Amino acid sequence: MASAAEQLAANLNFSAFAKAEDLKKRIWFTLGALLVYRLGTYIPLPGINPEAFAQAFAQQAGGVLGLFNMFAGGAVERMAIFALGIMPYISASIIMQLMTSVVPTLEQLKKEGEQGRKVINQYTRYGTVLLATMQAYGISIGLESGTNIVTDPGWFFRISTVITLVGGTMFLMWLGEQITARGIGNGISLIIFAGIVAALPGAIASMLELGRTGAMSTGLIIMVIVIAIAVIAFIVFMERAQRRLLIQYPKRQVGNRMFQGDSSHLPLKLNTAGVIPPIFASSLLLLPATLAGFSGTTDLPGWATTVLALLGHGQPLYMLFYAVMIGFFAFFYTAVVFNPKDTADNLKSHGGFIPGIRPGERTAEYIDFVLTRITTVGAIYLIFVCLLPEVLIAQTGIPFYLGGTSLLIVVSVTLDTVAQIQGHLIAQQYEGLIKKSKLRGGKRGR
Repeated sequence: MASAAEQLAANLNFSAFAKAEDLKKRIWFTLGALLVYRLGTYIPLPGINPEAFAQAFAQQAGGVLGLFNMFAGGAVERMAIFALGIMPYISASIIMQLMTSVVPTLEQLKKEGEQGRKVINQYTRYGTVLLATMQAYGISIGLESGTNIVTDPGWFFRISTVITLVGGTMFLMWLGEQITARGIGNGISLIIFAGIVAALPGAIASMLELGRTGAMSTGLIIMVIVIAIAVIAFIVFMERAQRRLLIQYPKRQVGNRMFQGDSSHLPLKLNTAGVIPPIFASSLLLLPATLAGFSGTTDLPGWATTVLALLGHGQPLYMLFYAVMIGFFAFFYTAVVFNPKDTADNLKSHGGFIPGIRPGERTAEYIDFVLTRITTVGAIYLIFVCLLPEVLIAQTGIPFYLGGTSLLIVVSVTLDTVAQIQGHLIAQQYEGLIKKSKLRGGKRGR
């Protein structure tokens, strides 16, 4: 079966794509939905002075606002209706995943199958509304504290801002779900992907402008491009890397016939946590500096000013904490999304076993041992990919969009989307082969 799938994948061509009508409809729907999202990032929030806000944003662009602006596709910089982006939904989803491992009631819901997942998804939506409301209200207060940013401050502005921003987030959540169901790829990931890719040309143009004005040498620009290409190739290699555990199934007898035992593989990804660790680490590290920027650094005590300076973007202490937190979240999130005991129980219930390992508890311990080792390699890979661009940003002033987190998201989402497209094409070719075999069988019967 695996060799047949590989042969079909190798034979995929443009003619097969041209015949895939359903796939083309899904791609066009995805592109149309992403276009709607991009248009929404240019619709400004009512009651805002764009010029005054642009000046205020420029002072805080290096903090967590710059990170959120990247994920929101530039909507924060323009203070558009999609300024919150999809981040409240992602945060609520991660919180719910963590709670399903801690709260017994939610853990039981998770095991109930489709109905339990629907209830958890509903709780996630409620959490999204709550987080988005809190963030939107904080944004409205922060905007009012700025100089001449809000044309008519007061409760009417705060309420309208909360309604607009929360509505924008809920619309993006719905749009992402529609892309996942009716389009191609993961809708939430593609929305973040579209925002980063849309800003990449401007970031590259800014880097070239630095070269034109002499702020960056031509050799440095060439070196940055070469490093970016090498990092992308390295990300592709590591994201596709996996450890395959051989799974053996015993012989079985059906009637008077004895069937040989089948074998398959349990794939364990090198980077099970994906892009969650760098996103969380960046947000937590940049949050203190951003809050201090809003409140004003002149009112802070001396020790707090010193700590903020040491935790500044690109500082050695920032790099150290960034690496430690990426490693922590890599292990923590892997433990949340992959449970070796459940996997071992599923294998045992289906009669599968790892050769040389006793089914049940011993299998769970072995899977956990292997997963811990490859997660260690995955955490080192994430730290390297995220810290190398951070060093270049700190030393050369490269635009923020060329950071490791953005490259990691772009490459990962591209790989997942291409894999889904190939899956649709392979499924269509299988269906075509089955139809042909049925037609031949029918002709022979006549």
